[in-house]
Amino acid sequence: MTAGLSFLIIIILLFVDWRIIRVSLASFSLTFPFLAAAIITGVLGCFCVPLLTKLKFEQIFRKEGPTSHSTKIGTPTMGGLYFVPVGIIIARLIAGCSSPEVSGPVTVTLAFAAIGLLDDSLTFIRNHNYGLPGWLKFALQVASGICFFFWLDSSNLPSPYRMKALVPLPPPLGPLYLGKWYLPLTAFCFAAMGNGVNLTDGLDGLAGGTAALAFIGMSIAVLPIYPGLAVFGVSMAGACIGFLIHNRYKASIFMGDTGSLALGGALAAMAAFSGMFFPLFIASGIFVAETISVMMQVYFNIKLFFLL
Repeated sequence: MTAGLSFLIIIILLFVDWRIIRVSLASFSLTFPFLAAAIITGVLGCFCVPLLTKLKFEQIFRKEGPTSHSTKIGTPTMGGLYFVPVGIIIARLIAGCSSPEVSGPVTVTLAFAAIGLLDDSLTFIRNHNYGLPGWLKFALQVASGICFFFWLDSSNLPSPYRMKALVPLPPPLGPLYLGKWYLPLTAFCFAAMGNGVNLTDGLDGLAGGTAALAFIGMSIAVLPIYPGLAVFGVSMAGACIGFLIHNRYKASIFMGDTGSLALGGALAAMAAFSGMFFPLFIASGIFVAETISVMMQVYFNIKLFFLL
């Protein structure tokens, strides 16, 4: 599965490099940062997985969970500690450390990784599957999204639209100016994507594989207007693929909230930076469906509770 997904992504990126990039950006490539991040992450995992196992950073499962999870007891977690930095470093090296197209999304990705790290750390300290309170985790994600919006609003970033708070929509609709509504959309997107990836991270390789495809989709969407942001996206996709080498069934490591929240924050940052919320909705369909499904279950459970 991992090999097939990697092959598919490489074919897509080679096609983009050959048919699109070589015409207008001759010295630019999306395939190279993807491969570099994937190979480095895969090799690094050979050292980090045994280290995390030795440190006993093991996944803690809920007692009410399915019995099949008992076979995963003892598997290390917090894999986001090694694969997220690889994607970030590759992006900064190739796109440039001073590029705002990379520095902004990188900062918020690290902020989400820190939230996840705090949640994972509390889980180990308390020795059960409940880390940060749900309301606090949600509040921190929303606060990160709000800070990112104000950074965007105050930065003098180049834009092909020559104005901010625009959301490109498919023809015949065209760009939609949101004005003050761009802030709540950004905050909602950060919270929804962070929790969406986190909720999807239940089966071996599921979150990593779907996140890689989402990053590729977003990278292609933002490429015409923000090439540096596209480099960030494919670098994160490569890091996800490299992580899948160790996370595919039967997983030898899990990404933990450290990884899943970072991936969600990175995807949301790409959308908020470029206004590409519609492509994010399409590319991250599984995460959106997972979030809606959980929200509906909670709603009907609450409704059933009051009816009874």
